[in-house]
Amino acid sequence: MSRDTEREPAGLTARASERGAATRTALLAAAREAFLTGGFADTGVTDIVSRAEASVGSLYHHFSGKADLYLTLFEEFQERQARRTRQAVHTARATGEDDPVRLFVAGARAYLDGCLTEREIAALFLRGDGPPGFEVVMRERLRRWTRRSASLFDGENALVVVLTGALDAAVIEVVLSPDEETSRALAENVLGIIGQIRRP
Repeated sequence: MSRDTEREPAGLTARASERGAATRTALLAAAREAFLTGGFADTGVTDIVSRAEASVGSLYHHFSGKADLYLTLFEEFQERQARRTRQAVHTARATGEDDPVRLFVAGARAYLDGCLTEREIAALFLRGDGPPGFEVVMRERLRRWTRRSASLFDGENALVVVLTGALDAAVIEVVLSPDEETSRALAENVLGIIGQIRRP
């Protein structure tokens, strides 16, 4: 057996893996468009596979169903948001900033900017038209963010709860506001108020 023949199965496996990744990406993109256009409840699996030019079998090969697609889109959005906020806090620290409230505001600004940059997908997750139990996922995500934010403060848990609660409410108003200019102004006002909070 020649070396070329020995290598062929690995090449076939790599191509199959690339095709699988491409199909998965196409299904996510199709689900995103379908959910944005018709909402979660009114979107069917057939709508998604038709947009992706894929088969129902391929959808169930990569995802457990429509809800799994929605949750994957949510997790990917949250990962992008986490990167934005980490980078903003890191940049603020690199300039010598060490005030916890100002560091929180830097991260919060990055989070709100991300929501405005990806306004459609952010709104999808806040409209209340998600899979059953999604509100529990959202609450758990907020609790995780609260715990992460607590690392900026030294045992001031009540302050962290107030700050993250205020920001959570602001995110909803900013993202769901019909006017982007008003949303940006509201975001800046909220951040300005948070920035004025003084630690006890």
